[in-house]
Amino acid sequence: MLEVAETRLPGVVLLTPARFGDHRGFFSESWNKKRMADAGLDIDFVQDNHSLSSEAGTIRGLHFQTPPHAQGKLVRCGRGALFDVAVDIRKGSPTYGEWVGEELTAENGKQLWIPAGFAHGFVTREPDTEIVYKCTDYYSPECDAGLRWDSCGVDWNFDGNPILSEKDTSAPVLDDFDSPFTFKE
Repeated sequence: MLEVAETRLPGVVLLTPARFGDHRGFFSESWNKKRMADAGLDIDFVQDNHSLSSEAGTIRGLHFQTPPHAQGKLVRCGRGALFDVAVDIRKGSPTYGEWVGEELTAENGKQLWIPAGFAHGFVTREPDTEIVYKCTDYYSPECDAGLRWDSCGVDWNFDGNPILSEKDTSAPVLDDFDSPFTFKE
């Protein structure tokens, strides 16, 4: 069983796979091509990524890859807790520049599907948080891009100074961004 919930950004979907547990823990089928296709998400993944953020308050993003190697991502939390964000960066989209965020934790097992044409980022809520995600295209350094984490109006629901990489600190702001993505109905 797979619970599928639309978000307020068309195309960005919250997925909750069933979990079966007992005194030992749980089992969950985190991805199943047939179940995804039955839910209207016929997606081919080519790469799995896994990252660890040691400290709570680490912000990574807002990242994306440009065409011809744009990526869709199916994101989940393997350990800890994070607030995951998608920002619509498709020119001509009625929701251009708008964002949606979801709490993903190892405990709740929720996943966020973020199609190509959206920037992605997250802030960790706990130390030693792990994020695990599937991608629809391979990493391509020449297509690697991002927007500054604080330029899209995202309410990270975080007080204090975030822990950022130099890349994320110096990324361009949304207002100065010429998106290579175009909205298609």
